[in-house]
Amino acid sequence: MELHNANTTIRARNIRGLRSIEAVAEGAVEIEREDLTLSADEVIYHELTDEVSAEGNVVVLSGEDRIESPRGHFVVHESVGEFETPYYEFTTVRSDQRSGATQAVAGHGRAERLYLEGENQYRAEAGTWTTCHPDSEDWYLKAKDLHLDYDRNEGVARGSSLVFKGVPLVYWPGNMRFPLDEQRQSGFLVPSVALSDKTGFDVTAPYYWNIAPNYDATIVPRYMSRRGAQIGGEFRYLSQDYEGEIRGEWMPHDRQTGESRGLGAIQHRQRFSSRLRGSIDYNAVTDDEYFEDLSSSLQVSSRRNLLRQGQLQYSGGWWNARLRAQAYQTLKEADETRRRTPYRRLPQFELEAYRDDLPGGLDFIFEGEAVAFRLPNDDDDTRVEGNRFYAYPQVALPIVRPGWYITPKFGVHTTRYGLDDPLPGAADGRTSISRTLPITTVDAGMTFERDTNLFDSAFQQTLEPRLYYVHIPYRDQDDIPRFDTASYDFGYAQLFSENRYSGVDRIGDANQITAAVTTRLIEEESGAERMRATLGQRYYFEDRRVALTPREAENASNFARTDILAQFSGRVSQSFSLDWEGQYSPEHSQTQRNNLRVRYHPEEHKVLNLSYRYSRDVLRDLDVSGQWPITKRLYGVGRVTRSIDENRITEALAGVEYVSRCGCWAMRVAAHRFAVEEDDETNALFFQLEFTGLGGIGPSPVNLLQRSVPGYGMITESVEDPWFGQ
Repeated sequence: MELHNANTTIRARNIRGLRSIEAVAEGAVEIEREDLTLSADEVIYHELTDEVSAEGNVVVLSGEDRIESPRGHFVVHESVGEFETPYYEFTTVRSDQRSGATQAVAGHGRAERLYLEGENQYRAEAGTWTTCHPDSEDWYLKAKDLHLDYDRNEGVARGSSLVFKGVPLVYWPGNMRFPLDEQRQSGFLVPSVALSDKTGFDVTAPYYWNIAPNYDATIVPRYMSRRGAQIGGEFRYLSQDYEGEIRGEWMPHDRQTGESRGLGAIQHRQRFSSRLRGSIDYNAVTDDEYFEDLSSSLQVSSRRNLLRQGQLQYSGGWWNARLRAQAYQTLKEADETRRRTPYRRLPQFELEAYRDDLPGGLDFIFEGEAVAFRLPNDDDDTRVEGNRFYAYPQVALPIVRPGWYITPKFGVHTTRYGLDDPLPGAADGRTSISRTLPITTVDAGMTFERDTNLFDSAFQQTLEPRLYYVHIPYRDQDDIPRFDTASYDFGYAQLFSENRYSGVDRIGDANQITAAVTTRLIEEESGAERMRATLGQRYYFEDRRVALTPREAENASNFARTDILAQFSGRVSQSFSLDWEGQYSPEHSQTQRNNLRVRYHPEEHKVLNLSYRYSRDVLRDLDVSGQWPITKRLYGVGRVTRSIDENRITEALAGVEYVSRCGCWAMRVAAHRFAVEEDDETNALFFQLEFTGLGGIGPSPVNLLQRSVPGYGMITESVEDPWFGQ
């Protein structure tokens, strides 16, 4: 039988009662209202109040949401009611803010009683919630009172425990908030537990505060068995015209050092107008060993210069100006007698300009700077303070034709110094110094192309010779201080630079030409570059007289050419790639540098890397890393770096990752050892259980794995982690 009342349809084997008052339906009952469907063995429907009482095999479907119960009673239009001993399954849609993609996130559970408290509002007594498949509930959250708010996509559990494989792992007597769509919500996060030989047993219990859509904060109490208690926090803000982060950590008493220790950092970026922007980047710690003692990350523990900078930048279209104040906090090694802190720039003004629309096809380039160099308060008295001004106007005439180009360029580099005191050791003791140098360069190249076939594939092969000539006359610069100048590390990019020094305190004299040739294989079908090989060398027509060290001066007068540089990079197949860099000295008939990187990456979660690095009299090490499935759901990951010259392992990482059959949880275990110094090693152990849609227990080693293993792939979808320091 079938009964139609307004927008409600009732179907059943037997329907009786009074129309518009009460209808009793028995036998395979089904009620439909828009996107809502209810089925049961017996239903009493009161049309005046829109109430439904259902008995026996009750199933309520609304979109992808589902409730199953032996009996229930609810008011349809108000979405209020209750169900006894129900099974429930609710789905929400999560949007990725970066990619814009959407994904359905389903959670389900059981309860002694489920209350509907309005549209998208549910409360369960003695209820559970999990994102696991119903056939394999490996983990679930169990609570005395469970509120699921799908308008705010937030769950609140009171008197809750996290059960994994039937074993309660965490109990929380108060209210614990968790996201229903894997987005951040205010509340305590799952505690993190770690073990390190520097900190001992390391526990954090972070609290995340979702203040507003554009403001949030994380407060992180931390206890280290070898060090003591610490409090940390992070505040982040974002608006249309500014954004930033404020972070801090404070330990009142370190049991190992007997001192209070802390960290502070501020990063702020501001847009004042479409052309004017500003930023502040300030970082500070209380002592030199802070990162080494309290961090288990190699990149953090090896930081030595902490930036403290504020700047304004103005864009004028074809010109840009920047005003900056800059200083550093330099952290010294325990056995160092002195580490030079970089000069403060208080202030620094930079101006850059470029015009490519001058008459005759000329380009105009300008670089300029005015800066005051000041010494740090704790530095020695062997260096001087002073001001520096330089202007470098240039004109270029690029001539570009099909298959070739030539670009002559001429500029005049003018530098002036005003020193507070004469440079120690300077012959004339001047404090006012000027230097003017004309600089001429010519850059020319050609491109030849041909079609070829290799391995049954069509390619386009190029041959690209290039010549780069530089002429800079000699000027004696021994009485000029070195505020920010050092020698470049010799490499391919340096072959095509005007100055062999960074900064402008030294401008090397030059009468030289660089010759290089590059060949490439480009896949015709896809346009992808499959192979690139380069060979280059610089030739000197005159000895170089400007030098920073006696050894550099000796090499300048003895050698009329540089070492030969060679590079090769290629994707030998879809899975196999190879990169190689070499430096060979014809004068000594020996290899100066040899770097080889090989990667085998046949598919996601399968990667093997082999790296060999050699630099004469500096280092020689071998690095092996990879990620590979051991079974269908178990993955191994690791890395070993060995110094061949020192005959020791400088870094080692070994770990396993496991993802459950339904993908609702994953486990990661990783052990990490690295040597900051030869006799100073740090060991850390990571253990994490990650529960999809809820969070994780233990510190995540994912960032460490991504840094250590090139090509590493996440075995589970990345979940945003608001914990401080991750």
